[in-house]
This record gives sequence, structure tokens and C-alpha cells, in this order.
Amino acid sequence: MRGLPGSFEPLRERPFRLLFLGRTLSAVGDALVPVAMTFAVLKIGDATDLGIVLGSGWAGRVLFLVAGGVWADRLPRQIVMMGADVVRATVQALLAVAFFTDSARVWELAAASALFGLASSFFNPASTGLVPSIVSRERLQEANALLGLTRGATSVAGPAISGIVVAALGFGVVFLVDALSFIASFACLAAMQLPRRIDLKARTSMLREALEGLRLIRERRWMVAGLCCDVIFNIALGVYFVLGPVVVEQHFDGARDWGLVMTAASVGGLLGSAFVLRVKPEHPLFIAYLVGFATPLQLFALAPPLPLAALMVGAALVFWAIVILNTYWATMEQQHVPPDALSRVDSLAWLASLVVMPAAMFVVGPVSSQIGVETTLVAAGVLASVGLVGVLSVRDVRELRAVHEVRPATPGPVAAGAPADVLER
Repeated sequence: MRGLPGSFEPLRERPFRLLFLGRTLSAVGDALVPVAMTFAVLKIGDATDLGIVLGSGWAGRVLFLVAGGVWADRLPRQIVMMGADVVRATVQALLAVAFFTDSARVWELAAASALFGLASSFFNPASTGLVPSIVSRERLQEANALLGLTRGATSVAGPAISGIVVAALGFGVVFLVDALSFIASFACLAAMQLPRRIDLKARTSMLREALEGLRLIRERRWMVAGLCCDVIFNIALGVYFVLGPVVVEQHFDGARDWGLVMTAASVGGLLGSAFVLRVKPEHPLFIAYLVGFATPLQLFALAPPLPLAALMVGAALVFWAIVILNTYWATMEQQHVPPDALSRVDSLAWLASLVVMPAAMFVVGPVSSQIGVETTLVAAGVLASVGLVGVLSVRDVRELRAVHEVRPATPGPVAAGAPADVLER
């Protein structure tokens, strides 16, 4: 791996190369599934059935997210991730068989979505916790950016490719490809150096360990302030995802133009990954929340709507900013949270986001019918602006420093769960 540009330095470290390859392959499969699942449900059911299937996936993620974080701190994280890959590969393979035999039913898709969400709620916190134990701490930001870059790249082309595959070969092929991608991810994780045996330390109850993670959050003012802002921010995003299509339907060409807006959003996310791959500010969260003002500006741009081209640019900026925030936040977690509690802390942080956004989506329709679509959009924009001003007023957020000094990497892979060389507050 000689001659790599500085932004790709994490790929010099073999364990991260394996993680990156596995995550990239599984991202390719995942990018194909949303379109296929949506139209598969609509083919055998209706909009209500689609809501049930999608809601089951969200429920699986939310209900088991904290448990996933706790167990990712208890066990070697590669093993947790490998177990999740086995579950997800099995689920998608069974769905592929169901579609190949033309026997898929709505309840089966709902159950599969719930199981898939459950497995993801274990995989994601474990992945966040694994990265700082296999990557040198001065390369953490680039590592997180590279992982986001591949997912962003696949999300741009994935929906269009999925539509072509479904039209030419049917739904089963998409789910089979996704199942194979998780098998590939499993193989990459298995190729890492794993501990010969699992040593379970003396543990308290799962609830007590979750509360310990909550205590670690409360002790860090930058996390408390950031999560409070994120809750408000995600309410505004929920409004955007519900009322954005409504505005485009009323003023433009409906589904076609909203598709263009979402494509621009995917491109913006990809550009955000490229940005964080190169830009390493001294105070990352200050930059992250500052660029977050793209979201309220986009909400204001919808009430009444600016030209479609402006909305596309705005969507690109919103997702550019979201990727920057998520990457810088993950890096600060990995550098400033004790490694043996990192997965718990990360799962608790994501829990707030996953609960609030669907709740906002549920209520925004009735609210907008009472006060009007434009008023609701403006109110959401003001709410997001207040949250961003609030978090930027907290000194700990503005002044939290990133670790950029270069130190010799630890030779060889570090077993998951082992104390990593990270800063602690």
C-alpha cells in the first residue's frame, strides 16, 4: 500500500482494509434494497402494508439499539458484527427464495425487516467501537470518512441500478445480491486477527451498563449539548422529508422532480464524505454545527418554494452538512470516550435520533393540516436555527479539540475490545 495519499492512510492498516472492503461490499448490496423492497410491497399490498414493513424495520433498530451497544462492549466487536452479518445474510437469502418462488407475503416482509433492523442495531454500534481499536487515533477521521464515502457513492447509483435489475430480473436477484454482500462482509471480518477465546469480564445487569453509558454522556457537556441540538435538528429533518415531497407535488412535477432533489442530496452526501476526508479542523464540532444551518435555509426555501434547481442545490448542501456532522461526531466519540464503553455511548446517541425523527414524521401531517404547510416549514426552520445557535453557544462544543498528531501505529491488529490509544476527558 505504498504511495497512498494522506487521506487514504488508514488503508495501510490491514484490519481497517478488511473492514473497509467488507463495509463497501455490503453497502453495494444495501443500496439496491430500498427501491426493491418498496415496490415489492406495493406489488403484493398497498400503502398501509408499506408503512407496516418500513415501520417494522425502524422498530427492530430502535428497540434493540441499546442492547446492541451493551453487547458490543461486552464481546469482541468483530464477533458481534459477524453474528449480525450471519443474521442479515440469512434474512435476505430467505427473501430471495420467497421472491424466486413467488410466495412472498407482506407479513414475511415485515418480519424480515424487523429481524434485519435488529441485526443492524448490533452491527452499527460494534462497528463504531471497532474502528479506534484497529486504526491509529490520528487517522480516525479519515477512516470514518472513507467508510462514509463508499456508502455515499453507492447510494447515488444504487436506486437507479436497483430499478433496472428489478425490471429485468425480478426482486429476488436484488435480495440475493444483498445476501451475498453480507457473506463477503463476514469473510472480511473473519480474516481479522481474533482473540483465541472470549473473556467475559464480570458484568452487571444490562440496564446498569446502559445507565453507565448515560452517565458518561452526562459528564461530557459537548455530548449533552450536541444531542439536545440533534433532537431538535431531527424534528426539522422529519418535517423536511414529509413536506418536501408535498411542496414538490404541488408546485413542480411530483415524483420525478422529488427524485431529482433526492439524487442531488445523494451527490451532496458524497461530496461531504470527500470534504471530511481532506479537511481536519482543530475544532471539528464547531465547523459541523456551523454548516448545519444549510437545513433551516432549505426549509425556508420551500416556503414558498424557490426554483427546482435551487432546491436541488439546497438538498445537496443539507446532506453535505449531515455527513460532515456525523463523521466529525463519530471521530470525537472515538477520541474522547473510554473505548470499553464506546459502543454503549454511540447506541444511546443514535437512539435519540431514531426515535425523534419517525415521531416527527408521524405528527407533521396533522400539524400542517391545521396551521398550513408553509407555516410548518418556517416553524421547523426556526426550530432548527434555535437548536444550532444553542449548541454553538456552548464553549465545550466550540473548543473540543481533535487529535491530529502523528504517532507510530501499533504494529499488528489490536483485538476488538482491547483498550485503544484514545484521549479521555
